[in-house]
Amino acid sequence: MIVRDDLLSKLRRYFDLNLYEVKLWAALLSRGVSTAGELSDIADVPRSRSYDVLESLEKKGFVVMKLGKPIKYIAIPPTEVVDRVKKHMNLTAQDKIRRLESTKGSPLLAELETLHSQGVTLVDPTELSGALRGRHNLYNHIDFLLKEAKNSVNIVTTEKGFLRKVEGLRASLEKARKKGVKIRIATPLSKESKTVVDGLKGVAEVRHNDKVESRFVTVDGKDVVFMVLDDKEVHPSYDTGIWVKTPYFTSALDGMFNQMWNQLK
Repeated sequence: MIVRDDLLSKLRRYFDLNLYEVKLWAALLSRGVSTAGELSDIADVPRSRSYDVLESLEKKGFVVMKLGKPIKYIAIPPTEVVDRVKKHMNLTAQDKIRRLESTKGSPLLAELETLHSQGVTLVDPTELSGALRGRHNLYNHIDFLLKEAKNSVNIVTTEKGFLRKVEGLRASLEKARKKGVKIRIATPLSKESKTVVDGLKGVAEVRHNDKVESRFVTVDGKDVVFMVLDDKEVHPSYDTGIWVKTPYFTSALDGMFNQMWNQLK
């Protein structure tokens, strides 16, 4: 049996299987019912591994072991396999989420927090910086800074960036505002974005900015994240930002932001 390498690669990625598993599963699908030895020869998988791999596929719901001797395996219809894999992944994800949630307030998390706080005190402030690659990572870090904010958050962004941030960071913005954090956003506004602005009343003050084209976020006059590429010209996967914890530089940016802010409406 000849199966294209690109098909095997897709099966591994979509169904979270290893190479031997996809080879034996594809071989069994082509036969319907077969023995481990036959499948081993067809799929070019060592016989010493075929039984373990087929047992793994059985546990994952891809195959059924037929009663009788010699032992044979029956292929489950692919549509049913998709449903089973989805269900299994969902249960696994929910279990992992429950375990992570259970760490909140636990001695384990307290110990980790102690390790981190002790470690940070030993770090030179100039070392607290990093490159954030990919828009997903950028927004994750901005979200983290918003959760830690105590006094102020200043954001300069593009119109599309503004819409993305409201969609992805709204919950953290609302929580920060409830803690008394002053949030100001300078962004180009259109009819579409003005509708979103109305929904932010009581959360953030937004002003139309067509004077300065930039993308950065400052938090509490200490942390700054600034994006180094134009979001109109870069794919989200390649968007890049720099995070620096530096009161000196951040306070300078806040000073420039304040001057610009007073000129905006």
